[in-house]
Amino acid sequence: MKQLIRVTILAVVIIGTASNYVNAQCKGFAKSMCKKELGAYLHDGNYHAAVLVEGEEAELYKTFYSDMEYRVAICGAEGLPPIEFSVLDATGKVLYNNKNDDYKRIWDFKLEASQQLKIVVKVSTFETSGEIPASGCVAIMFGFKTK
Repeated sequence: MKQLIRVTILAVVIIGTASNYVNAQCKGFAKSMCKKELGAYLHDGNYHAAVLVEGEEAELYKTFYSDMEYRVAICGAEGLPPIEFSVLDATGKVLYNNKNDDYKRIWDFKLEASQQLKIVVKVSTFETSGEIPASGCVAIMFGFKTK
């Protein structure tokens, strides 16, 4: 019984350490590869990144303030299928969907009123089936212009 408890504890520690390592690598990817997509926009200081598998989606809520210019930039690891992202307001109205814009990875916008928006990121799927699904780091970066 003690052997089983030791093995279980060891497995939990290994899984936890591996998970932290993968998240750290993904944030490093965001810093080194994605931050430059913000161009002249000032980075907000947060790195939102996660490992996603094709067909999987993630969502994030962020507050944006009126009369400021913003840029949302999405980037993904090489080998992933196109990454779709949508920006929705509190009522669920789609303000932008890059699927309608040839999967463009950057969207610049300005709001008339401060509000919390929902950003949904989805890794689309390759047309081939029966293979191991692609996975990789996907990052969402936010920038703003100062007046």
